[in-house]
Amino acid sequence: MTATSAPTKPFPVDAVRAQFPALAQAGPFIFFDNAAGAQVPQGVFDAVNTHLLHHNVQRGGRYRQSVAVDRSMADARETVALFLNAENPAEVSFGMNATSFIRLVSLGIGQMLGERNEIVVTDLDHDANIATWLALEPLGAKFAWWRMRDDGKLYLEDLQPLLNERTRLVAFTAASHALGTLVDVRSVADAAHGVGADVFVDCVHYGPHGLIDVQAWDCDYLVCSGYKTFSPHMGFLWGKLEKLRALPTFREDFIPNEPPFKIEVGTFVYENVAGMAAAIHYLEGLGETLGATGSRRQAIATAMAAIQAYERELSARCLDVLHRRGAVIYGLADPERASERVPTICFNFPGLAPGTVAQALADRDIGIRDGHMFAPRLMARLGLEMASGAMRLSLVHYNSAAEIERFDAALGEIL
Repeated sequence: MTATSAPTKPFPVDAVRAQFPALAQAGPFIFFDNAAGAQVPQGVFDAVNTHLLHHNVQRGGRYRQSVAVDRSMADARETVALFLNAENPAEVSFGMNATSFIRLVSLGIGQMLGERNEIVVTDLDHDANIATWLALEPLGAKFAWWRMRDDGKLYLEDLQPLLNERTRLVAFTAASHALGTLVDVRSVADAAHGVGADVFVDCVHYGPHGLIDVQAWDCDYLVCSGYKTFSPHMGFLWGKLEKLRALPTFREDFIPNEPPFKIEVGTFVYENVAGMAAAIHYLEGLGETLGATGSRRQAIATAMAAIQAYERELSARCLDVLHRRGAVIYGLADPERASERVPTICFNFPGLAPGTVAQALADRDIGIRDGHMFAPRLMARLGLEMASGAMRLSLVHYNSAAEIERFDAALGEIL
């Protein structure tokens, strides 16, 4: 992934936690299921409340409340573009969630297949970034499977034989929502572009863990969601401007055939978009606390570099605990390879049902996820039943070493 400068100050986890009201409100409860939705900082609450209290109206009117919504959405678009390092804010479109955007792009791609009709998908991804592409088969799409290896990683040398002059697009994740594995986006983009294909990146799970840079990655399309990145639930699509202009979309006659308008059909949730912008402002503030000077983008980069370094420590600690407790860890299990993952770990204990252990942890005020992780092909690859699946820890930068120690002690009692 994109390299960022090393942090110059220790990570201020206590100060970070103080900015998230839900952590204090929940008392002893530990949020270890952040992949299903992270908590939000106070500034996000304030932004949502400000919208609902002061200008909860439709855009496009002449009165001051409506003008304020127009201004707020324009500011949010510029802020999200900054977060992504987009060249033009018009490349950013807002909507309900990432899945609906993947489907929107897939429907457009399906109308432009022609002889270049092969799509590469992976068995590592969330099903939203697989099933939406497989649904194009009636339109003539053919599919090639980029398989992860037994360590839970996707390797470029396994992708290259799948690419040819008929490849239309490679769809893959930047970070696995189940196994935590990172993917080198730029290397994939270079390989795909070498045969004239596009790349579509699901960045939903990567968003809270590392710096996104669509220009450095040279991807063609990217989707992300707010709910994992310290915001209310909303989604946004980024695409290269010429790609979005060429993409067939549904739009009413009064909507300009130009991004982002041709993408944003219908009314999205304005207060949640304001919350997403506030979440990015929170990251900027964290970067400034850690010593960033200069541009807003540099502040975001500093924050994400510090988050990445701190989360590697969390990953290594969690892996150590699970090894010591006898867990079967799926994917990268070596604490020494923590730089190749985010702190999202799937595991099981031999002879124990995932739901039984997850419930026992819940009874001890520790929230983790169990089940199929919305990834039936991944479960099949791991040899796991859809009905039971696995357990998943998913940490973010407001989690602490002390919480991992409590998790360790709870496992000791349960096992």
